Amino acid sequence: MTATKQGERSFSPEALKEKYRLEREKRLRPDGNKQYLPLKGVFADFDKDPYVEPGFTRPAVVETLDVLIVGGGFGGMLSAARLRQAGVESFRIVEKGGDFGGTWYWNRYPGAACDVESYIYLPLLEETGYMPTEKYAKAPEIFAHCQRLGRHFDLYKAALFQTLVQSMDWDEAARRWNVTTDRGDRLAARFVVIAGGILHKAKLPGIPGIESFQGHCFHTSRWDYGYTGGSPTSPMTRLADKRVGIIGTGATAVQAIPGLGASAQHLYVFQRTPSSVGVRANQPTDEAWVKSLQPGWQQERIRNFSAIVSGRPMDIDRVRDGWTYIFDDVATQQAQTPEETARLRQLADFRKMEEIRARVEGIVSDPATAEALKPYYNPLCKRPCFHDEYLVTFNRPNVQLVDTDGKGVERITPTGVVVKGQEYPVDCLVYASGFEVSGDYTRMLGFDIRGRGGTSLRDSWADGPATLHGMHSRGFPNLMMFTTTQSGWAINFVHILDEQSQHAAYIISRCLKSGVEVCEASGQAQQQWWQVILGRLQQGIAFGGAECTPGYYNNEGINPGPSAMRYATFGGDTLGFIDVLRTWRQADDLAGLELT
Repeated sequence: MTATKQGERSFSPEALKEKYRLEREKRLRPDGNKQYLPLKGVFADFDKDPYVEPGFTRPAVVETLDVLIVGGGFGGMLSAARLRQAGVESFRIVEKGGDFGGTWYWNRYPGAACDVESYIYLPLLEETGYMPTEKYAKAPEIFAHCQRLGRHFDLYKAALFQTLVQSMDWDEAARRWNVTTDRGDRLAARFVVIAGGILHKAKLPGIPGIESFQGHCFHTSRWDYGYTGGSPTSPMTRLADKRVGIIGTGATAVQAIPGLGASAQHLYVFQRTPSSVGVRANQPTDEAWVKSLQPGWQQERIRNFSAIVSGRPMDIDRVRDGWTYIFDDVATQQAQTPEETARLRQLADFRKMEEIRARVEGIVSDPATAEALKPYYNPLCKRPCFHDEYLVTFNRPNVQLVDTDGKGVERITPTGVVVKGQEYPVDCLVYASGFEVSGDYTRMLGFDIRGRGGTSLRDSWADGPATLHGMHSRGFPNLMMFTTTQSGWAINFVHILDEQSQHAAYIISRCLKSGVEVCEASGQAQQQWWQVILGRLQQGIAFGGAECTPGYYNNEGINPGPSAMRYATFGGDTLGFIDVLRTWRQADDLAGLELT
């Protein structure tokens, strides 16, 4: 049986389903997320900040304040900006990096750019009067916008950079959080907002022999331009006589590989699972379009995009890119039953992935390389990529794809990388191995949180988290966490961060103005919220399901168990989650929070 439309390649849904199953199974491994290594111990140097001068010191800060914000990326900056707008001025921001930016402080690898349209991804454009120079802004421009936000909202005076939180303890008598840092700071905060990011702790693949490599090596989030030469937007001239290997072919690698291929004497790309790579079609910002915009344009555009990628039909697609194309399927929207919707959705996914595979064939000249670069899974099993230089890079004579047939690299030697018994000698190894995604929230934070009675968040969540809106947890008063746990998920995640920031600013300002010293989720509210999350799980509203090829979307293909299941997100409906928060705020009764 084939399923086709006019002008499409024919395909058999049954054959593709079986192909997807086989490709998934050969990538399954029993160690799941344990296959990765944290950047500590012998690997601690991978986590050093290459963008600051060593030896930084400052006097310790000892103060009492209204709000402490942990994290200086978009989440932390938006929290601070929304607090300022709500009239809250007493706050501090603690940030590990040497400046604002979070992801965009650390990720300065060649070719780094946003993969969501910059007009909706970069926050507060109208407020700051800035317009990105192109549809998909590159990393230096995004980092500069982070600094612009810091200046515009006067955040620098509140920031403690190159600083890590070490402990966080609730003081019942003072009704404050006592927080210490590695700089000797002692901060007593009425409220704490944790905006530490969801993908911020870099990880390494636990490949046998990784510690034995004697050449140069680094993680993509700590790019060493001192070794490679160049910059995020210029050639890496010092690689002209170097054999380079890069391990990983995910979203970061897809952007970095074209620059490496153009600069290195020889580049080996070690691949376990190919990415889905669609058309990027970046372009300069149209000045005539900018002049046509009316006030409120950015929020309108943001909501339009989030609606479409949440599966909501819209009369107009304002962004019109690869993301919205994935969700563009009129037939699915006209289905009458959930079963019919699922069937038509799968057919649409098959068609779109056939287009991706056809694109590989049309660009990559070597048939064997092209076949190895074809992804066999549904579009949202792994984060889709969009790039116009990635695939053509494999036509360069100095670039070689080393496909591991789903098994990954066999081992690393002092001088190279071994795949299927063959050693590939390299002078430099680049790890594009991504970031930790763990069910243990405190592991992701890097410190524990001790609430009422000294109970740690780790112990409190031992059988799975319990929250209200993914932000509050009983036993941890005045604490607000920006996570995906029982919270919203979005392709444009900055949309979620901004809504969480507005939500936190509303609660904090409301409490401060009305003399409320303590707000805490009730047990009943947490249970009711879990029933909402559970109901959505039972409806199958999620990305990266169990049938997907292993990756961080689905816990590397390992069944997480009942306790880990409680780390689930609200699901794919971004606006649905945001509307829950907005409706809650509009009621103005702080329902589900116990107030003192």
